[in-house]
Amino acid sequence: MHAGTPADTARTTAYDERYGPLLAGLDERLSALIPPDADAADVADAVVRLVAMPAGTRPLRTHIDPSHDGSEVVSAVADRIRADFFRRIGLDDLLTAGSSL
Repeated sequence: MHAGTPADTARTTAYDERYGPLLAGLDERLSALIPPDADAADVADAVVRLVAMPAGTRPLRTHIDPSHDGSEVVSAVADRIRADFFRRIGLDDLLTAGSSL
Protein backbone atom coordinates (compact mmCIF):
# COMPACT_ATOMS: atom_id res chain seq x y z
CA MET A 1 0.00 0.00 0.00
CA HIS A 2 2.84 2.39 0.81
CA ALA A 3 5.22 1.20 -1.89
CA GLY A 4 6.68 3.76 -4.21
CA THR A 5 5.76 3.86 -7.87
CA PRO A 6 8.30 3.33 -10.63
CA ALA A 7 9.40 6.36 -12.63
CA ASP A 8 9.27 4.33 -15.86
CA THR A 9 5.50 4.40 -16.36
CA ALA A 10 5.73 3.02 -19.90
CA ARG A 11 7.36 -0.13 -18.55
CA THR A 12 4.79 -0.54 -15.77
CA THR A 13 1.96 -0.08 -18.28
CA ALA A 14 3.50 -2.73 -20.55
CA TYR A 15 3.90 -5.05 -17.57
CA ASP A 16 0.28 -4.51 -16.49
CA GLU A 17 -0.97 -5.17 -20.02
CA ARG A 18 0.98 -8.39 -20.26
CA TYR A 19 0.55 -9.81 -16.76
CA GLY A 20 -2.56 -8.04 -15.46
CA PRO A 21 -5.00 -10.64 -16.81
CA LEU A 22 -2.87 -13.46 -15.40
CA LEU A 23 -2.82 -11.88 -11.94
CA ALA A 24 -6.47 -10.84 -11.95
CA GLY A 25 -8.31 -12.98 -9.41
CA LEU A 26 -5.18 -14.88 -8.42
CA ASP A 27 -5.90 -14.45 -4.73
CA GLU A 28 -9.34 -16.05 -5.17
CA ARG A 29 -7.89 -18.94 -7.19
CA LEU A 30 -5.22 -19.58 -4.57
CA SER A 31 -7.78 -19.39 -1.75
CA ALA A 32 -9.89 -22.01 -3.53
CA LEU A 33 -7.01 -24.50 -3.15
CA ILE A 34 -7.41 -24.56 0.63
CA PRO A 35 -9.91 -27.21 1.72
CA PRO A 36 -12.90 -25.85 3.64
CA ASP A 37 -12.08 -28.07 6.61
CA ALA A 38 -8.50 -26.75 6.96
CA ASP A 39 -7.85 -25.80 10.57
CA ALA A 40 -5.36 -23.10 11.55
CA ALA A 41 -5.03 -24.87 14.91
CA ASP A 42 -2.98 -27.53 13.08
CA VAL A 43 -0.22 -24.93 12.74
CA ALA A 44 -0.39 -24.07 16.44
CA ASP A 45 -0.26 -27.79 17.33
CA ALA A 46 2.84 -28.22 15.16
CA VAL A 47 4.53 -25.26 16.86
CA VAL A 48 3.82 -26.78 20.28
CA ARG A 49 5.29 -30.14 19.16
CA LEU A 50 8.40 -28.45 17.75
CA VAL A 51 9.01 -26.33 20.84
CA ALA A 52 8.71 -29.46 23.02
CA MET A 53 11.42 -31.26 21.04
CA PRO A 54 14.92 -31.27 22.54
CA ALA A 55 17.37 -28.79 21.08
CA GLY A 56 19.27 -30.25 18.16
CA THR A 57 16.45 -32.61 17.16
CA ARG A 58 14.06 -30.13 15.58
CA PRO A 59 13.68 -30.49 11.82
CA LEU A 60 14.70 -27.76 9.42
CA ARG A 61 11.08 -27.33 8.36
CA THR A 62 7.69 -28.74 9.22
CA HIS A 63 4.85 -29.05 6.76
CA ILE A 64 1.23 -28.36 7.49
CA ASP A 65 -0.36 -28.93 4.11
CA PRO A 66 -4.14 -29.31 4.18
CA SER A 67 -4.29 -29.06 0.37
CA HIS A 68 -1.77 -31.89 -0.13
CA ASP A 69 -0.14 -29.98 -2.98
CA GLY A 70 3.17 -31.83 -2.85
CA SER A 71 5.24 -29.10 -1.19
CA GLU A 72 6.63 -31.62 1.29
CA VAL A 73 8.01 -33.75 -1.55
CA VAL A 74 9.52 -30.70 -3.26
CA SER A 75 11.21 -29.61 -0.03
CA ALA A 76 12.58 -33.12 0.59
CA VAL A 77 14.15 -33.21 -2.88
CA ALA A 78 15.59 -29.69 -2.46
CA ASP A 79 17.04 -30.66 0.94
CA ARG A 80 18.66 -33.78 -0.51
CA ILE A 81 20.21 -31.84 -3.40
CA ARG A 82 21.44 -29.13 -1.03
CA ALA A 83 23.00 -31.75 1.28
CA ASP A 84 24.73 -33.43 -1.67
CA PHE A 85 26.11 -30.05 -2.73
CA PHE A 86 27.37 -29.26 0.79
CA ARG A 87 29.14 -32.64 0.88
CA ARG A 88 30.73 -32.07 -2.55
CA ILE A 89 32.20 -28.73 -1.50
CA GLY A 90 33.37 -29.97 1.88
CA LEU A 91 30.81 -28.26 4.11
CA ASP A 92 29.48 -31.49 5.68
CA ASP A 93 29.94 -29.96 9.12
CA LEU A 94 27.03 -27.61 8.40
CA LEU A 95 24.69 -30.59 8.12
CA THR A 96 23.20 -31.59 11.45
CA ALA A 97 20.93 -34.46 12.43
CA GLY A 98 17.98 -32.13 12.94
CA SER A 99 18.50 -30.08 9.78
CA SER A 100 16.55 -32.43 7.49
CA LEU A 101 19.66 -32.64 5.36
